[in-house]
Amino acid sequence: MDLTPHHAGLLSPQDLKPFQAGQRSTRGSDYQNIPRPVAALADEYADGHVDPRHSHLRGQLLYTIAGLMTVVTDEASFVLPPQRALWVPGGVEHEARCRGHVSVRTLYVQEDPGLGLPTSCRVIEVSDLLRALIVEATRIPVEYDEQGRDGQVMALILEELRRAHIAPLHVPMPRDPRLVRVCRAILADPAQNEALDEWADVAAMGRRTFTRTFRKETGMSFATWRQTVRLMEALSRLATGHPVTTVALDVGYSSPSAFTAMFRRAFGVPPTHYLLERGEDL
Repeated sequence: MDLTPHHAGLLSPQDLKPFQAGQRSTRGSDYQNIPRPVAALADEYADGHVDPRHSHLRGQLLYTIAGLMTVVTDEASFVLPPQRALWVPGGVEHEARCRGHVSVRTLYVQEDPGLGLPTSCRVIEVSDLLRALIVEATRIPVEYDEQGRDGQVMALILEELRRAHIAPLHVPMPRDPRLVRVCRAILADPAQNEALDEWADVAAMGRRTFTRTFRKETGMSFATWRQTVRLMEALSRLATGHPVTTVALDVGYSSPSAFTAMFRRAFGVPPTHYLLERGEDL
């Protein structure tokens, strides 16, 4: 993640100063050409911080150890509660938003077909081991000894990334600018209850054209897409400590029981159990 909307370029002597001074840069662009397979940084972001659309030369693993982040690409919108991480391949443009104070640990990985890393964005479950390795990576010198203990830590990180389980915490995004406008409005406020015809009007499309195009571009109906967005928003709020009753009403459900029933159908367990099974304290 980067605080400034710039793209990575070659390192200049000025860029290298923070590393030479024994400090650690918080600019993602400073890590793209480090002569090591993995580079790591740690940073903190305030509630409401928005990182504008940008990309990196390297693959990026975004891991939030506190707070919550949403990331939007051309392909999908992703939710990152604690204990989840997002893999973003190099060159993929993305925008990030923070909810609450967010503590981020980021890895920039020099991609190689032989590594077997994902070729598309995906949210992964972060095991206790991977979490410890990511945190340790931010303490390792930027130009670490590849043949020593630090190099072994980084190699183990890559192995754990290959083995990580995918978490279903995303919704696909359409390409049509008219539909993108609708989807971004709903992502900003999932509780909106406007009827389908009203959203078709927002897109300046007829009802049939709207529904047909939406399904073609996302692979799901508009109703299912909106429901999934609400569930992702609910997970976000639950992960940051909001009670189930408040979450249910805030994301647009008529009652906590209706929300719980929908959540159980989607994830197989009630909302309180979903996060507790993954080690998160509600």
